[in-house]
Parts: sequence; structure tokens; C-alpha cells
Amino acid sequence: MKKHLLALAAFLLTLTPAWGQPANGGYRFSPVNQFDINLTAAYWNPIIQYVTDKSGVKLSLKIGRTSADTTAYVLTQEVEFVFSNHLFSPEREQLGWKVFGRRQMPAIQGQIVVPADSPITELAQLKGEEVAFPGPEAFIAYKVPYAQLLNRGIDIKVVFGGNQNGALAQLFAGKVKAVGGNSQLIEGYAKRENRKFRVLWSSDPFHDLALMVSGKVAEKDAQAVAQAFLNMHKDPKGRDILHQTSQKVGLPIDAYFIPASAADYDSYRKFYQTAPPALR
Repeated sequence: MKKHLLALAAFLLTLTPAWGQPANGGYRFSPVNQFDINLTAAYWNPIIQYVTDKSGVKLSLKIGRTSADTTAYVLTQEVEFVFSNHLFSPEREQLGWKVFGRRQMPAIQGQIVVPADSPITELAQLKGEEVAFPGPEAFIAYKVPYAQLLNRGIDIKVVFGGNQNGALAQLFAGKVKAVGGNSQLIEGYAKRENRKFRVLWSSDPFHDLALMVSGKVAEKDAQAVAQAFLNMHKDPKGRDILHQTSQKVGLPIDAYFIPASAADYDSYRKFYQTAPPALR
């Protein structure tokens, strides 16, 4: 029993909650909550431990209970590295975050889905119904699909699930009629939970989320962390970690990190130029 309690305590410490500070200095890394908090930690903890060891720069995972909570840490400058696509609106680009990488993954799409056996076959049937989304900060999974519904004049009742898994759980519990989501996460959920979906609508493609660094990070540290992420798949140990963590969340095993720049996210900026005012 004592061993189990110690293991649990060690796990909880790796989450670096909102009220905590990284031990022995270092920097905090906040990835958007694409999964529930346990699965998010299971995916990212081995990766950031590897990056810490390889770069010599200490990183600590800092995630909130919901994706909106995690993004709030970013906006209040409580973290120095992020994996996010919540920072490309005109106002947030003024904060000075710099893109240095992304995952080598197929483009992602915003989608609106229902269970494969649902009687709903088109978007218009959602009028007046409850539709779940991960949270108000989710770009691909909320802003993009909800903008489509607003532009079509389909008035729905918005429900937030806290993350993609939470929204999908409400769908299969019968609490909502449809879910707005990220195609990558919906596919991963289908694999993990053996579920089937009918896709009512898909958006144009967007690049996967960006690895970004704050302008307040020392250049030598930023470079060391970036190189550790980007070369991880070239090191047998790093490659094994990527394979194992990807399998846990339903990603392809070769979902490694590659260089990226701000230009890769022009499609995000384009969205904000014509998005409904409530979503800008």
C-alpha cells in the first residue's frame, strides 16, 4: 500500500498544478488538454522528461483541469513553453510567442460528428439541439465547427465537456446530439474506445498544434529545448518514447516533432479575418 501511495504522490507532482512552481528553477510547459487530465499527463510526462534530460533544461508539466484553464495560464504568462493553437488571433499574436515545431501528422480538420447509428444525417437537424464541444478556447474543435453552424443560421445549445474526451463521453451517454471535434482526436477516440462516427461536416485542413516558446526564455535554453524535441525521433530512446506515448492516446506511432514556423499557421489567421465576432 505504501508503495502505491508513493507512486501516486510522484505522479501528482509531475502534473505541476496551478498553485505549484517548478522545482529547482526551470521552465513550465503547457500543452492544450486534448485528452482527459490523466491521459494528457501519460502522453506528455515521458516526452518532457526526455527533453529535460537531453537538453539540460528543466521542464515541468503544467496543465489545468480543462483546456480553457490551461490556456489561462498561458495568457497570464505563467508558462514558458506551450503546445497550442490558441495563440494565433490578432490580439494574442502580440504576446510574442514564437513557433519552433509541430508534430509530423496529417492535417487536422474541425468536424461535427454523431454516432454512426444516429438518426441525424445533416447539420440542419441539429437546430435547437444540445451539441458538445471541448471548451471555449478549442480552435479546431469549437471555434471552427461552431462558426460553420452560426454561418448557416443553425442555432444550437452549446455544451462544454472540458476536453475532447469529455465532450464525446456526453455524446455516448445520450446527453447531447452531436459533438464538435478535432478529426485527429475523434479518430484516436474511435480506436481507443471502439466507437464509430458519422461525420456531418468537415472543415478545410489546418496544421497540427504548434510547439511555441515565450520571448522571455533565454535564447540558449530555447534552442536546446527545440533541438531536443526536433531530434527526439532520431535517437532510439526518444523514438521508443514517442512510439509508446502515441499508442496510449491513439496517434500513429511515427507522430514525431518537426521544425515549423509562423507561416505554417496562416490558415489560422485567415479564419479570424472572417469568423463571427463572438469567436474572434
